[in-house]
Amino acid sequence: MSDLHDDFGDERSEDAFADDELDTGLLEEELRQAAAILDPVPAELRRIAVDAFALHDLDARVAELTFDSLVDAIPVRGETDPPRMLTFRADDVILDVEVTADGLIGQVLPPGPARIEVLSGPLAHARLTADDMGRFTGEAPPTGPFALRLRTGGDVVVTQWLRA
Repeated sequence: MSDLHDDFGDERSEDAFADDELDTGLLEEELRQAAAILDPVPAELRRIAVDAFALHDLDARVAELTFDSLVDAIPVRGETDPPRMLTFRADDVILDVEVTADGLIGQVLPPGPARIEVLSGPLAHARLTADDMGRFTGEAPPTGPFALRLRTGGDVVVTQWLRA
């Protein structure tokens, strides 16, 4: 009888293992469906995630934040809402940006024409153009998290994400 039990025991353990995998797969799918109904991912958050993933560019160099007036500057007495000054650096490319209530003002060094994208949450990307001196302006200030993608010739430089 023990031989009979061993034979059935082996088969049952293999079947039980397969059933456990099947049950786990079904449970996982049911939990995904319940989460999608009861706590769906907001469309804006999904878009931010897609944009952040799209930001990943194998050819892009990441520009490091080397100066932020919120952290590094000495406050000016009497100034209630000073502009935020940011400096990013990626090797020989420097990007100076001033963020004000009216928008962005900046310059790319070394000077030259460039295309700049202001990447921000659920809003469409603002596209700016730097002139021959590397100067650019944007009329709408970024709200929430933002990053800048700079294209000069064949180079692509991306800043880290900051909160406006």
